[in-house]
Amino acid sequence: MQRWKLTLEYDGAGFCGWQMQKDARSVQQTVEEAIKGFADEHVRIHVAGRTDAGVHALAQVCHADIDRPSDADTVRDALNYYMRKHPVIILKAEAVTTDFHARFSAQARHYMFRVINRPRPLTIDRGYAVHFYKPLELQPMQEAAAVLLGHHDFTSFRAINCQSPSPMKTMLHTRVEQKDEEFRFYFSAKSFLYHQVRNMVGSLFFVGTGQWSVAEFKRMFEAKERAQAGPTAPPQGLYFMGVTYD
Repeated sequence: MQRWKLTLEYDGAGFCGWQMQKDARSVQQTVEEAIKGFADEHVRIHVAGRTDAGVHALAQVCHADIDRPSDADTVRDALNYYMRKHPVIILKAEAVTTDFHARFSAQARHYMFRVINRPRPLTIDRGYAVHFYKPLELQPMQEAAAVLLGHHDFTSFRAINCQSPSPMKTMLHTRVEQKDEEFRFYFSAKSFLYHQVRNMVGSLFFVGTGQWSVAEFKRMFEAKERAQAGPTAPPQGLYFMGVTYD
């Protein structure tokens, strides 16, 4: 048996999300079916971070234990062949030892959120960015995002149905940047609460429009009450950027 680390790219619009579901196609189902086609084995794969319907991935990571002897290029190309009808691709397959775990070995996960800020609706970027029509100011959002750095209770950004045992998380990196009409929000942490990134972005919108000051954003964050924070931003702007391992 060989454990394979698989780095994937996928278009979240084509799936119900990462996790297997009964009545809709998931990324997990698609990859597991490809392994079955290639190796004739029923293999359960493990992922670094589950994504919801509509959320995209540029470098998602999962691992799978496969009995069939093979080399990395063959594993990559064979799985891509069996997944060719779906918007997901294996970018890289790497042989790893059995002490590697896509989820538990991760030291940091990285997300990006794309926003197109203009009065006109989206065409080319529809489904791949969020349209926000009210003017946004960059600097206040940068200052507010910096408030999130460090080890904190992130209850204000925790979804009601979040199953994490603790709201305590450590934000390692935040960045907000603008190029013309597009804003990009970057976040890195070892782990995130359910909907945490989308909830943080929804609250940063309030700062960007001037509805909240940075001080008001900070008070909301420290209140540790989801009801005081902003709305959950739509999933289409969210990208799973990658994972850091030792």
